[in-house]
Amino acid sequence: MDDSDPRRSAPGSPAGRLEPFQRPPSRLRRLLWIAALLLALAEVVLWFKGSPTGQTGASDRSAAAPSPVVAATAASGDVDIALNGLGTVMPLATVTVRTQIAGQLQQIAFVEGQEVQKGDFLAQVDPRPYQAALDQLQGQLLKDQALLQGAQVDLARFQKLAAQNSIARQQVDDQHYLVLQYQGTVKSDEAQVENAQLNLTYCHIVAPVSGRVGLRQVDLGNYVQTSDANGIVVITEMQPISVIFTLPEDDLPAILKRLGAGAELPVTAFDRSQSVALAQGVLNTLDNQIDTTTGTVKLRAQFANKDESLFPNQFVNARLLVDVLKNAVVIPTAAIQRGAPGTYVYLIGADSKVSVRKVTLGPVDGERAAIQSGLQIGDRVVVDGADKLREDAEVVLRSENPAAGADQAPGGQTSKKKNTQ
Repeated sequence: MDDSDPRRSAPGSPAGRLEPFQRPPSRLRRLLWIAALLLALAEVVLWFKGSPTGQTGASDRSAAAPSPVVAATAASGDVDIALNGLGTVMPLATVTVRTQIAGQLQQIAFVEGQEVQKGDFLAQVDPRPYQAALDQLQGQLLKDQALLQGAQVDLARFQKLAAQNSIARQQVDDQHYLVLQYQGTVKSDEAQVENAQLNLTYCHIVAPVSGRVGLRQVDLGNYVQTSDANGIVVITEMQPISVIFTLPEDDLPAILKRLGAGAELPVTAFDRSQSVALAQGVLNTLDNQIDTTTGTVKLRAQFANKDESLFPNQFVNARLLVDVLKNAVVIPTAAIQRGAPGTYVYLIGADSKVSVRKVTLGPVDGERAAIQSGLQIGDRVVVDGADKLREDAEVVLRSENPAAGADQAPGGQTSKKKNTQ
């Protein structure tokens, strides 16, 4: 017998005894498979068509139940056409106060951080050497003036004698040229006296501009001179102040058009987080060329800065109001969806069913957006709960805090916010 015969004797069994051949009953197995298939088909039928008791499946219940949403009504309103750019606060004047003469610093009359006006006394350099030089030059001037006067008297006498042919004409000419020489000497002395007086004035240092005094750069008693790099103190003009910001070159035509029409364009400076408005100003001027490396142009806005909310070299976000779109169809930006159809909204019909409505966007002002086409005033759109909607889906409006904009006209005060982007 072949070793592979399953009926061969098992080890330890009596010699010559064969084990019975074990085969699972194929009929029973076939019946079990049929029963399992029937149960699976029954589950599928119950899932799609419902159970015998008339209860619907989970998917049918989800499809049939109205979806709760929050709606808003398209309204007529004004939308700001604004441009946003990054900017830096720049003072209109920053002056480093330096001495114009050399000498010992005898007095400091300012306090760090003090507001000063143009011409206010700041510091005093030792004036004694310059006063002595002035006195010496004034004495030399008096001496030369006396010589000039004596030469002029002699010239007048010689001219009378020459008229009487009492002296040679050459003597008169020599005296005339001597008078001219003394006149030049006196003129030179007067210039030296004026220069010495100016040096004496420089000993009394005053503020060249109005503004805020910074930290003191030199202490009392030091020897200061014109070559000092840091000077004595820095004065920064705080009121008014400016903000220099950049905008893309594509925005330049709209700005130039408004400026050419004589419009005054307001600028709002926001903080770094774009949540707090720091100051209101106006566009002052713009640069005369575009930066080719970035494709942007620089603009300067001026602010009164009465409360000094803007500080030099501070980083801000500038918002330039170019124009205002009047009587536009306005909806909340939360209602705008983007997908395969493009830009669209879910429009709520009279039968409480939604339809996909493609729209064309206009300017966006914070949480409000102008619609150029696709909607009319009075249309209701879904602003919350649109993630589970589809065409012809039935919806039900759920209650919402009015401050959140539930079923509110977007032009109302409860939903209108300024753009801080």
